[in-house]
Amino acid sequence: MKETPLSNCERRFLLRAIEEKKRLDGRQTYDYRNIRISFGTDYGCCIVELGKTRVLGQVSCELVSPKLNRATEGILFFNLELSQMAAPAFEPGRQSDLLVKLNRLLERCLRNSKCIDTESLCVVAGEKVWQIRVDLHLLNHDGNIIDAASIAAIVALCHFRRPDVSVQGEEVTLYTPEERDPVPLSIHHMPICISFAFFQQGTYLLVDPNEREERVMDGLLVIAMNKHREICTIQSSGGIMLLKDQVLRCSKIAGVKVAEITDLIQKALENDQKVRKEGGKFGFAESIANQRITAFKMEKASVDTSNIEEKAEEIIAEAEPPPEVVSKPVLWTPGTAQIGDGIENSWGDLEDSEKEEEEGGIDEAVILDDTKMDTGGVSDIGNQGAPIVLSDSEEEEMIILEPDKNPKKIRAQTTNAKEKAPSKSQVKRRKKKRTAN
Repeated sequence: MKETPLSNCERRFLLRAIEEKKRLDGRQTYDYRNIRISFGTDYGCCIVELGKTRVLGQVSCELVSPKLNRATEGILFFNLELSQMAAPAFEPGRQSDLLVKLNRLLERCLRNSKCIDTESLCVVAGEKVWQIRVDLHLLNHDGNIIDAASIAAIVALCHFRRPDVSVQGEEVTLYTPEERDPVPLSIHHMPICISFAFFQQGTYLLVDPNEREERVMDGLLVIAMNKHREICTIQSSGGIMLLKDQVLRCSKIAGVKVAEITDLIQKALENDQKVRKEGGKFGFAESIANQRITAFKMEKASVDTSNIEEKAEEIIAEAEPPPEVVSKPVLWTPGTAQIGDGIENSWGDLEDSEKEEEEGGIDEAVILDDTKMDTGGVSDIGNQGAPIVLSDSEEEEMIILEPDKNPKKIRAQTTNAKEKAPSKSQVKRRKKKRTAN
């Protein structure tokens, strides 16, 4: 997967900010990003964070046969891997030009500078020597890989301990860490790479460029130096022409940065060694800040409980007394009550649907009275003691009872309050029956 190219607007914005001596992360021109070093549980394992660029370093060793032309020297091997976990632009299983260039620069910086005493790695001349392998894995890419990788490599080598051995005749005995304490490597000096990015054909200079600044730079100058101001290697890429004064200025800046980084590495190694001797907790789990794991963790607040009674009395004295008057209940309708202020109680009010039902019931009663007057003659002709059924409708039944000559009474039973009154056709049928009788 190819990396997403920068747009013209982003490119112009970055270049204009550099011309005004401003950077996206707020640093100055010669400022270095914060460096954080974490050690693992085993010796020779560390993680170096340069800003957001993270590199994992791991050192291992084994007994092998030496090279023919160097029978009394050990072997150093460096390997840097760029995985897709660091950036999607890195392709797995393929060595890119960037990876080859970084590996060669690391070998020149650490192996050719003779920072490690390779002769101390010899066990039996011509037969057995120690092979030290340094594996570097880029965990996150945010620019300036070579600086972070060189710091991780030298820190891992300084932190590493190889097993102790003894030679009796032709027999070589290898001791475990429980039997004998491991032996640290013999390191003469600590070379560290410092990168300088040039813009506008060398007009502007930045130290420790990040990933976006690397995309718009014209050239890169890498100087590997130790704290004694000895230049171990120097490399220029990008095809720009640098003047002698520019290189000298970069070397002076590199000397200051290397001295600061070397002091930081030594302090980190001393702190780790002190914790291990005291038997305290160490490793990556202890080096991670609590704020990263528990983002919502609150800091501990000290509570003074010596004068609780006095403070409680002061709080009670300053507090406002509760109101003595208790509000009386309000009776809106029978069976309901309201205490205190609130919304108006509508329990006693009728809803719209109930009002419509009541109005409908009144209309039905009027219609039933009219039908009673029309059917008065029929009741006189029939038997005066027996009820007369006026309609066989399932919806409505009307029964007229005349036990005496008292005024007629009508009792209507309806299945539903919303049913309609008898239709005109039913009334006509009743009139026909009356005339026929």
